[in-house]
Parts: sequence; structure tokens; C-alpha cells
Amino acid sequence: MFGDIIKQLRKSRNLNQVQLADYLGVSKQTVSNWENNNILPSIDMLVKVATFFSVQTDYLLELDSRTILDISDLSLEEIAHIQQIINDIRSLKKLT
Repeated sequence: MFGDIIKQLRKSRNLNQVQLADYLGVSKQTVSNWENNNILPSIDMLVKVATFFSVQTDYLLELDSRTILDISDLSLEEIAHIQQIINDIRSLKKLT
């Protein structure tokens, strides 16, 4: 659910609810309500949340489970290194 996704993303950035609320310009109570699935954000706020966490709105709404990495400022060599790391991880997962 939306609340679980927001909470997971927030914790992955080592943010507390107050810090996320401050960045988004909402109250801590609003973030808490999102995380407890009491309310959903407006469309404008959904876009702001997606931008902050560098995810697609479809991901937040569980319409698309793919995770996307923003590599736009990396060189081709750096991108190749990241791709190799991903390939290595996938290979290891196949072995287990």
C-alpha cells in the first residue's frame, strides 16, 4: 500500500517523519497519516513525493513495481560499472 512504500522510502533515506514533512511542506501528522494509510496525498503532492524520492508516481501507487535509478549525471564508464554490479548481483541470486 501507499503508506508502506512511503515509509520504506523514508527509512531508506534515514529520514524521520518530521524531516520528510519539512521538505515537502506538510505537517508530521500528514506524513504519519500517509504511512498509516489513513489518507492519500493530492496529485500535486504525489508528484512532489515521487520527485523527492526519485521514483515514478506509478511506483508509489503500486501500478509499476520497477525501481528506476537516476544515472543522468554519470559517465558511460560509470554506468557500465553499475550495470556490471547489477549483473553480478543477479548472478549471485540465481545461485541461491
